[in-house]
Amino acid sequence: MSPETKPDFLINPEGLRLDGRRPDEIRPTELEVGILKKADGSAMIKQGNTHILAAVYGPRELHPRHLTLNDRAYLRCEYRMATFSVPDRKRPAPSRREREISMVISNALEPALFLEEFPKAVVDVYIQVIQADGGTRCASINAASLALADAGIPMRSLVPAVAVGKADDKLLVDLGDMEDKYGGGDIPMAIIPRTEEITLLQQDGSFKKEELIEAIRMGINSCKYLHELQKEALKRAYAKRAPAEDDEEDEYEDDLETDLGESDLPEEED
Repeated sequence: MSPETKPDFLINPEGLRLDGRRPDEIRPTELEVGILKKADGSAMIKQGNTHILAAVYGPRELHPRHLTLNDRAYLRCEYRMATFSVPDRKRPAPSRREREISMVISNALEPALFLEEFPKAVVDVYIQVIQADGGTRCASINAASLALADAGIPMRSLVPAVAVGKADDKLLVDLGDMEDKYGGGDIPMAIIPRTEEITLLQQDGSFKKEELIEAIRMGINSCKYLHELQKEALKRAYAKRAPAEDDEEDEYEDDLETDLGESDLPEEED
């Protein structure tokens, strides 16, 4: 296999990125819910060329018992990359990076969950990266959040996530692989959209104070857009399970909005 060639530029003279996106534009994103029938909840995300599956099992009895929490459920996340997900074959054994990202995902999701409803139980979240092309930790949070909702785990909100980075002294939303490797750094973040509470904020690279503030603003806006995509994915999945009668569909839609925590929010103007 030929070695990867560093691109001559990450942003062209017209201000567009390698894949033709504007700096504040996320990659084309597809979300699908309920794709694994034997899981309690599942979701798939395709974000650019990054493809990820997430499955949720539980609440269920926790093993080993010494991990039991008396006041809430234990959220156990496992992030794994398939051996074929990157050009150079990845070793099957879990890496230190995978264990770190598993912990990061768990910490990002936990503030949105009512884990106190299930003391001494466990909620298992399994994430499999099928194809990696940058942004896998944030895409994993997007998919895992949907899988938890699909499993019926009580949630304060869905949790969208995105990374904002820097290349050629410009801030970029939703980094691709080349931008991640050859850019000037990145800031992965996740939020609870309704309150803008940040549940994940990391930084790799050097950013000025003004750049950091602007990156967080751009990230919040992009997360809110991803949140709309998450809600639409859930609505599509649950519409297939909705009652067929017309007089029950409106009531079902109202219930779904309540479940998503959006029923008391004002409608957005066009």
